[in-house]
Formats: sequence, structure tokens, C-alpha cells
Amino acid sequence: MMTEKAYPMTAQGKENLEKELNELKSVKRKEVVERIKIARGFGDLSENSEYESAKDEQAFIEGRISTVENMLQNAEIIDSSNSKEGVVTLGRSVIFKELPDGIEEEYTIVGKAEADPFSGKISNESPIADAILGKCVGDKVQIETPGGTMSVEVTKVF
Repeated sequence: MMTEKAYPMTAQGKENLEKELNELKSVKRKEVVERIKIARGFGDLSENSEYESAKDEQAFIEGRISTVENMLQNAEIIDSSNSKEGVVTLGRSVIFKELPDGIEEEYTIVGKAEADPFSGKISNESPIADAILGKCVGDKVQIETPGGTMSVEVTKVF
């Protein structure tokens, strides 16, 4: 039997997934079933775009429910409070400056399941996180990104 992949995440990330799952099951699933019922009333299902659209949405919702349930069943809660102070670890935020121009960027390193780059949360599997995990304040690092190599210096970990 294959062991399931662990999904590292913060306690907040797990709570957010639990809320999403509840919303999917108690609201979204019911809404799409109602849309399917209404679309069936439009007649011939072979040329019924409303029906097809609702069925597609239902498949997406059921797939997302399955994915979220799997992530929650295999969640590995990150507790960065036990980590050494000043070291970049999962669950911690980090500020680094790009060298030589000094532009600062701030990210929180989280598991893939709760990554949201637009909110400053990057996956531990991303090139940036992969390069700076385990580094300390003052460490200089070369990061290989799809856009090329960048040099950074870790300036704060919290």
C-alpha cells in the first residue's frame, strides 16, 4: 500500500481548508445540484449549455472536495515556535534584499496546500523557499528562478 503524501501547513492553513471544505459541501454542492435541476427543465440535454455548464461545475466541486479532504487527512501541522531563532523554516516569515539593488521582499514560507504568492505566502517547494530554507540572517544566497539567477541576503526572520 502506498503511503499518502504529507501536506505541511500551518494551523491557520488547516483551519482555512476546513472552512473551504465546509463551504463546498454545505453551500456550493447544493447550489450546483439546484442549477442542474433547473437546467434539466429546459428540455433536450444534448444541446443544453446550462446543463453542461452546471455538470462541469459539479465535477470541479467534487474534485476539489476530494482534494481538500485528502490534504486535511494528510495534514502535517507546522510549528515554527520550536525552531531555532533566526533560521528560515516552514511557517516563518522572512525578509530578504535583492543584491546589489537592495530591493526588499517579504514572504512567509508555507506548505504547498496554503501557498498564495499574491498574499506573500510561498510554497516550501518554490525556488525561492527551497534556496533560503535553513538560512540565517546575514546569509547570502543564489536563487535559481525561471526568470534567471538572483542574489539575495536574508535580513530578518520572524
